This record gives sequence, structure tokens and C-alpha cells, in this order.
Amino acid sequence: MRNARIALIAAGIAFAFFAYRVQIDNLGGLTTSARALAIVVIGVAFVSAGAITYSDRYPNRFGLLMVATGFALLARQFRYSHHGFLFTTFFALGDVGYAMVGHAALAYPTGRLRARAEKWAVRAAYASVLVFPLLILFFYSGVGGLRGLDSSQRHNLLLVSSNHEVALRLQDAFVIIFDGVLAMIFIALMIQRLVVATPRGRRVLAPLLLAALALALRAISESIFTFGHRPPGNTLFWWQVCAFIALPVALVDGLLRTRLAHASVGDLMLELEGTSPRALGQPIAKALRDQTLEIAFWVPGQQEYVDTSGRTVHLPTRGGRAVTRIDNDGEPVAALIHDRSLLDNPTLLDAAAAAARISLENARLHAEMRAQLEQVRESRVRIVTAADEERRRIERDIHDGAQQRLVALGLQLRSVQRRLGTDGDSEVRRLLDGTVSELQTAVDELRELARGVHPAILTEDGLGAALESLAARAPLPITLHTFEDRLPAPVEAAAYFVASEALANIAKHSHASKARVTARRRNGSIEIVVEDDGVGGARAEEGSGLRGLADRVEALGGRLKIESSAGGGTRIVGEIPCAS
Repeated sequence: MRNARIALIAAGIAFAFFAYRVQIDNLGGLTTSARALAIVVIGVAFVSAGAITYSDRYPNRFGLLMVATGFALLARQFRYSHHGFLFTTFFALGDVGYAMVGHAALAYPTGRLRARAEKWAVRAAYASVLVFPLLILFFYSGVGGLRGLDSSQRHNLLLVSSNHEVALRLQDAFVIIFDGVLAMIFIALMIQRLVVATPRGRRVLAPLLLAALALALRAISESIFTFGHRPPGNTLFWWQVCAFIALPVALVDGLLRTRLAHASVGDLMLELEGTSPRALGQPIAKALRDQTLEIAFWVPGQQEYVDTSGRTVHLPTRGGRAVTRIDNDGEPVAALIHDRSLLDNPTLLDAAAAAARISLENARLHAEMRAQLEQVRESRVRIVTAADEERRRIERDIHDGAQQRLVALGLQLRSVQRRLGTDGDSEVRRLLDGTVSELQTAVDELRELARGVHPAILTEDGLGAALESLAARAPLPITLHTFEDRLPAPVEAAAYFVASEALANIAKHSHASKARVTARRRNGSIEIVVEDDGVGGARAEEGSGLRGLADRVEALGGRLKIESSAGGGTRIVGEIPCAS
């Protein structure tokens, strides 16, 4: 491949030498040696750029297109020859090279045109550079100058009817269509590609700005030449030459930068070794030069992709994002979600995927485990939610059912007592008094039971009011610090039951003389703290109450801490994430 590149460049230089001599020998005063040399250097630059970028390892049509463009630009110079065959052939085909410049710019970096508008624009450009010169030859006698030609005699093999005025008008029409309308369309298409591209795509397509500049300068110079009836100034000509020479250099630089990314993939396996599953995306993104890259892992049990936290990931199907799936022996392992512009370099993607496959398989196992833990957490949330719903239902049933009936029965017995008056049987009055007293006790116990199941005040007035009610009923002095803001119902319920269970344990086991309950918001969470001065020694594993509280808090993404040294009192802290 190296020898082939050298041979192509050498052939381009040799061809450029003959093209240079044709210009110098046949154009006389219309050109200078410096101008002639600059024009052939443009062709050599395109040939060299195409030879450098072409590679069997990285199959891409762009290199061949660049080589063909360079030779076409050099071949154009043979139109100045006085030899009949050379003049006729290369006048008819000479402007194909400029159409190929636009084609190469729009086809960068893959060598393929994608958008329908781009394909039609390129077809129109090729049609115009083939049709108009051919029509001009039908009327050009070879005597008298055309734009870019001196007035010396040339032999036109395709002359049909000599009419110099028609030939000039056709040449003007060609300039208007090709160097005016089509050049502006090409420039607009290049700018559109840059505008709609992703940030990474814009970095790759940056040389298109230079291509647009080169085409614009050529269009301006040709317009001045045609409609100003004088050659363009030297400044404009040399700006045009610089832009056309810089264009292949910029295109090659962009492609070589992409090729150099393959070298960084070689170090990817070393970078991935020992990298935690959560950090795998960073070295892969660096190797692919796409900081927006994301990784999704396949979980066979769930038949879906998840992220490193175990959450479901929906793979994109449109927009500026693309997906590359990574398999291992036909089994899905992971998917890379990346910038769509990376699809233009499939070998780079394949190399990165191959280097990362083992690490991604290990990370997939971690993600699968996290997904299972996430399912367990979600199931705990559903269980706690269902339990709270059932508590509220039981509280409503007690309040609206048994409690109301007992209260009604007590009222009826009081009515009976009033009817008996003081003249009734004393034994009956005594039995009625005892019955009413027992009914009142039962009502009080039902109220207390309802509060323990799920206090209505928590639903109606919030956590602050519920904690005040809880502290008021406690059998020992309680110092309470709380707030009035409302929180999501699951959070309020969890915080309330932490305080309720902790105070119940204090009353039963701690032998404390006082306690403190503090509810406060801190760093996006609600913190509920219950402290006492009792004997200590509380352990979550020793009773179902504290263990159940820990499950409830952890189900909401929080945690429960118990600090209870023997003789040093007990401190229970519940931290619960709070969305509001």
C-alpha cells in the first residue's frame, strides 16, 4: 500500500509537469509561470491527499474520489493545447474536476452522498459541466478567444456551425448556472450539514467550511471575469488558490485524526483493566472521542437493557444518537449509545467494541445484579405502599364502623339511664353505669388502636401535627422540634412510624425519664431523630419493630441508624429522601 501511494503521488507530479508545460507553451500572456504552477499544485494536492487517505485497512471511497479529483483538475490544463484532439477532449471534460471538488466536499468523510438534495445537486453539477462545454464546442470555430482562452487558432473536432456569439452566450449561461446557482446550492448544503450536525459531527465536518470558502471564491472570480469583462485581480486569484490547496490538506487532517483514534483503541484494554463498572464509559468515550457516549447492559432475565444502576434504558431509534450492540457468541452483552457521526467510522467502533467486550461482560453481570436489587427495592416500596393503604382502610373501618356504633350504643344507654331517673332499680342503674363506662373505655381503646394503625391527623394535617399528638399521649416528657410543611404521604408515614415505634420502645424498655423528637429537613431529605436518657442496648435485629422500620425507610431510598450503647441511652435516626 505504501508503494502504491508513492506511485500515485509520483504519477500526479509527472502529470502536473506536463499540464504546467501545456499552460506555459499555449496561453502566452494570459498566464504566468507562477499562476500556472499554483494551478497544478492544486491538482497535486488533491492527488496526494487522496493517496494518503486511501487504505485497504480503512475502506473508504473518499481517498479514490480525491485522487480522481486531482487528476481531473490537472487534465483540465490540456484544454489549452493547440492539438485538435487534446483541445476538444479536455475542453469538453475539463470542468468535471470542479464538479468533483463539490462532490468530494459533500461526500466527506465517507465518500458517499446521503441526503437526496446532495445527490441531486451533484448530478446537476456533472450534467452542467458535461452538457454546456459540449454545446459550446458545437459553435466554437477555434478562432477568437473564449473566456480563459487566447485568440490563437485551435482545431475543434466537434464544430457543427461556426457562431462565436452563440458560443460566448452559452459560456455565460454556464457560468451563471454552475459558478452561480449550483455553487450557492453547494455552499448552502455544506452549511446545512454543519448546522444539523451534532457537536462531535461539527468537529469532523469543520473542513466543509473551507470547501464552502473555496467554492465561493471561485464563483466570485468567475463572475467578475465574465460580467466585468476583465480578469479578476491577483489578490482574489491567490486567495482562491490558497483555499483550494488548503481544502485537501484540511480534509486529510480530519481523516487522519480519525485514523489516529484507532491507535488510542489499542490502549483501551489497558485502561479498562481494573476500572469499576460505573466508570467504564469514560475510557471508551475517550477512545471514540465522544463524551456523550452511554453504555446500556443486557439483562437476560428481564429481556431489557439497563444502566449501571440497574434502571431500564430505552435505546434511541432516531435523532442524533445511534446504537452499536455488542454480542458475545451471539448473546447480547451491552449497547453503546453514541453520536451518530461515529457510524461513518465503523472500523473504529468495531475495534473499541472488541477491546471492551470482556470488561463490558463483567460490567453487565454487575448491572444485572443491580437490576435485581432494584427490583427488590421496588417490590419493598410496593409492599410498604400496600401496607399503608391497608392501614388507612382499617383506620377508616374502625372510625366509621365499630367506633361509631359503640358511641351510638353508649348514647342509647345514657338515654335509658335518664328515663329510669332516680326512682328506678338501683342494681339496674349500677349495671348501666358500668356498661357505659366499659363502652367509653372500649371507644378510647379503639381510638388509640386507630392512631397506631394510621392516625387520621397524619393524613389531614401532616407530620408536624401528628408528632405533636404523639408527644402529647406519651407517658414521659417529650421535647419536640418539628416543622409545618407538608411532605409526600409515604415520607410522612415513614417518619411518623419511626417516631411512634421509637417512643413505644422507650416506654416499654428504656426506663428513660425524658425523650427528644426532632424532625428537620436537610440536603433534600427529612431527618427524624428520637433520643432518650434510658438504659440503652437497643438492637434492630432483636425485634421485628425496628427491623420493620428499617425496611420501610430503606424502601424509600433512606436509611435507619441506631446508636444505643449500654447505659448511654438510645438515639434512632431515620433519613428519608424527600422530593418536595
